[in-house]
Amino acid sequence: MAKMYYEKDAPLAALAGKTVAVIGYGSQGHAHSQNLRDSGIKVQIAELPNTDNYKLAVEHGFKPTDIAGAVKGAALIIVTLPDEVQSKVYETQIAPNLKAGQTLGFCHGFNIHFGYIKPNKDINVVMIAPKGPGHLVRSEYEKGGGVPNLVAVYQDATGTAKQIALAWANGIGGARAGIIETTFKEETETDLFGEQVVLCGGLTALIKAGFETLVAAGYQPEIAYFECMHEVKLIVDLMYQGGLSYMRYSISNTAEYGDLTRGPRIVTDQTRGEMKKILGEITSGAFAKEWVNEYKGGMKNFNALYQKDYNGQLETVGRSLRKMMKWIKAKEV
Repeated sequence: MAKMYYEKDAPLAALAGKTVAVIGYGSQGHAHSQNLRDSGIKVQIAELPNTDNYKLAVEHGFKPTDIAGAVKGAALIIVTLPDEVQSKVYETQIAPNLKAGQTLGFCHGFNIHFGYIKPNKDINVVMIAPKGPGHLVRSEYEKGGGVPNLVAVYQDATGTAKQIALAWANGIGGARAGIIETTFKEETETDLFGEQVVLCGGLTALIKAGFETLVAAGYQPEIAYFECMHEVKLIVDLMYQGGLSYMRYSISNTAEYGDLTRGPRIVTDQTRGEMKKILGEITSGAFAKEWVNEYKGGMKNFNALYQKDYNGQLETVGRSLRKMMKWIKAKEV
């Protein structure tokens, strides 16, 4: 069983009277900043002037500054920037202003685990990874609750790295729900695997393949959309609440029998073999290298693949059908 920490294990005293710098006021950044401030911790935001995130930080009562200014006065520096930009920002703006004994914090282990950021040995390096998007981290905190967090220590220069990380988690509400101990390696590799094989890559490929199979067989695209895309939420919500068992309890016997007997014909031994291959690409660093090179090269393949799906029949039919469903408050980009 994983080691768990709660409020009694994560006193805020480790950050009392100290300043926390949050680099980036995006999805996670805004939530961490506001929750820490509401927990009595002094927070300094670093954000680019005249951006939407800068304006939002001001609206929320902060006075953003540049990265150098934020880093110099902080005991804990939380980096919430996108993975692909972190290493350059670290090298040019964070590292030159770090001093021995400071703590560098991340919400995802990508750059540390794969070596794109290499802090000096006299710096603490920790991670708090909420298992939910920033808006949920914020809204649950405001309700008096919290989202479960992962905690990891990569480098403990002062002997107090874990206490600082746990105080950070407590300050954003994570200790109310529970903090699970992990490592940068485990968090990074499982997170990438889940995204690629199940949550994003696997699910989108399955939806597209199902939709395309029905349309190719002569069924109306609108009907195929409802069956292969729209109703995914109904099933996922049931799983989210009570796992596979509750989902199967809630659907018809016909659907359940089809699930139990036909699902294994879709995810076959060959599929599992490809999953293992993808995991190997993640653990070897091959995927990380591929993604970093894609970003540095201008993301031509990334953009081409995105546009192909954006303009595909599944998406064009969906944009039309979602106009019929006012209750879902469609988000079109």
